Amino acid sequence: MAPRILLARHGQTEWSLSGRHTGRTDVPLLEEGRRGAKLLGERLHRAPLEGLPGVEVRTSPLSRASQTCELAGFGERARAWDTLMEWDYGAYEGMTPDEIQAVRPGWLIWRDGVPGGESLAEVTARADEVVAWAREADRDVLVFAHGHILRSIGARWLGLPLDFAARIRLNPTSLSVLGWAYGEPALESWNDLGHLAG
Repeated sequence: MAPRILLARHGQTEWSLSGRHTGRTDVPLLEEGRRGAKLLGERLHRAPLEGLPGVEVRTSPLSRASQTCELAGFGERARAWDTLMEWDYGAYEGMTPDEIQAVRPGWLIWRDGVPGGESLAEVTARADEVVAWAREADRDVLVFAHGHILRSIGARWLGLPLDFAARIRLNPTSLSVLGWAYGEPALESWNDLGHLAG
């Protein structure tokens, strides 16, 4: 069986709730985010996943991702990996899309990038590194990270340019699975929030 990569986005934070671009600022989880992380963990530990025995787990070192990993019950198995950190938004850190549009009408991060932060090429290279690592594994892998880097990984898993990520929304505490169909990379599931219903 070809290896898959399971993507867990961190739980809700004050900045994700308000739509502020949260790159390297270490914003803590809200209580809602902590509850969602526990529900995600319950889902990952019951059938059919059964706690993913033998799975290799990595997490962004930023606390909102590492806390989600811990609360989901994978902290002791996880290794922090800087490659999974969120996009460095540079001058747009902490700004909402509306605030950015006010100074740069028509702006789209997936096309235009950010001033003073990571370039599209740099984000693509990091996503490609995660994809290569996952495909070289002899088992499924599980990562806890952030919205834009996980969307980037989804696009690159499919062999598509980074701007495809604009079309695949990803909510806090969601679970997605990148797998295979007829030998080709595929989205097995995306932005699944079923566990939040309890």
